[in-house]
Amino acid sequence: MFATNHKILIQTKMKNTYTDHGSGDTLVFLHGFCESKDVWAEFTEPLQQKFRIIALDLPGFGDNTQGIRNFSMESMADYVKQKLEKLGLKKCILIGHSMGGYVSMAFAEKFGSMLQGLCLFHSSALPDTDEKKEQRDKSIDFVERHGVDNFINPFTEPLFYQGNRERLQQEIELMKNIGKATPQESIIGALAAMRDRPDRTLVLREAKFPVLFIFGKEDGAVPLEKALEQCHLPGNSMVYFLEKTGHMGMFERPYETRKAIEKFAETIFG
Repeated sequence: MFATNHKILIQTKMKNTYTDHGSGDTLVFLHGFCESKDVWAEFTEPLQQKFRIIALDLPGFGDNTQGIRNFSMESMADYVKQKLEKLGLKKCILIGHSMGGYVSMAFAEKFGSMLQGLCLFHSSALPDTDEKKEQRDKSIDFVERHGVDNFINPFTEPLFYQGNRERLQQEIELMKNIGKATPQESIIGALAAMRDRPDRTLVLREAKFPVLFIFGKEDGAVPLEKALEQCHLPGNSMVYFLEKTGHMGMFERPYETRKAIEKFAETIFG
């Protein structure tokens, strides 16, 4: 973890809003809520030997926090498209973790012709339930009243399966540090945007590209029954259900999730 932390410090100092490593066919990684591109740093290193790997800071997060006013999933998808075009990309596989998956679904709806494949990494095409919307509203109120640090501290650890927390204390602290560096307005804006996102299961049904689903069987954010509602929708899909895994497969099951993405990419790129 020391090497990863060192990279994070360097990237923060340089204010890079993306990383771009390797060459060849391209995989683009989008982080989740209260995360940044740095969650992918160590995870994607082995993939750089075979593919071009791009990781973006979504608007409002990481080093991409200047002048952000619109936190909708659609506006974030527009940002991703603009960034990829600036990087000379016309086609890619998009991998979205959690909120990054919601952005990926908006991207697929608007710019599906750019996608060679899509991975929902502990994410969903389903909208928030009424209960989840109420939780989002309570979280917004809490952040407004008590601040970012008091929100992040109890928020982070439950993302990991309880049986993994002791061995992943450094990763949990990394997540907390990234979360606490997130501006309050970004957290509030993203919570509202996630609450208000529409049902995009039709995008999965009509997808002309393969879809990879990665789910943790102990994921409280994307419960197993919700995962089962959508993984059969695309015409071409691969599905991985991971035992003793919560919401953070890149840390909890890095080898298995990385190999799933690698295999998915190889079936597409040949």
